[in-house]
Amino acid sequence: MRPAVPYEAAPGHWSHLTENCAWQLEKTPGDVLATRTRYFWLPAEKNGGKGAVRLSTTITVHRTALDAAWEQARMLEEALGCREQVLRPGERLTNLYSYAFGQGEGGNADLDDSLLETGECRSETRGGPYPYFWRQAALGPVVMSASACGGEGRTTDEVQTLVRDSLVRVVVRTEKEIGRDKAPDEGPGAGPDTGSGTEPGTPEPGTKGGS
Repeated sequence: MRPAVPYEAAPGHWSHLTENCAWQLEKTPGDVLATRTRYFWLPAEKNGGKGAVRLSTTITVHRTALDAAWEQARMLEEALGCREQVLRPGERLTNLYSYAFGQGEGGNADLDDSLLETGECRSETRGGPYPYFWRQAALGPVVMSASACGGEGRTTDEVQTLVRDSLVRVVVRTEKEIGRDKAPDEGPGAGPDTGSGTEPGTPEPGTKGGS
């Protein structure tokens, strides 16, 4: 996994889904203390192999755990109200479905709340449809997420594993920072490697996780 260009979203802003099911960048509301999104990409395989995968991770610190819970609730409502969403001009998500797992449900042993959104991503430049996944979790006032849009030849399991491992990595670091006793095993998630090269022509961030 390599850092994309740009690597980080503009500080003090986050993505908001409008009434017409299009994502846009807005200033963070008053209940958000800080938020950071980073963008990555898995390069395409050479010799006509599998296409590139775009991935992002986001961590948001709210003032209270209740504020974080409301963010979780909004994510579930977004997929219900907008089965198709516009990420940016020429890019959209389709056939979206969302699922919620409280602590002790669906393999969620440590998190206050864990959410999953699945669907397909389509692009006028990258093609598609490709597998799309977005996972989001809450620990007290902290909300963490990872999302990815697959590429040509990438399987659903492959993209889902990238998202899962990336979120696990973020959760582990967060639990260490806030002093939670338990932490899941840290996987090979989205951390920039030391390899050279960045994805050319990555769109300006400002949409849902930058997928």
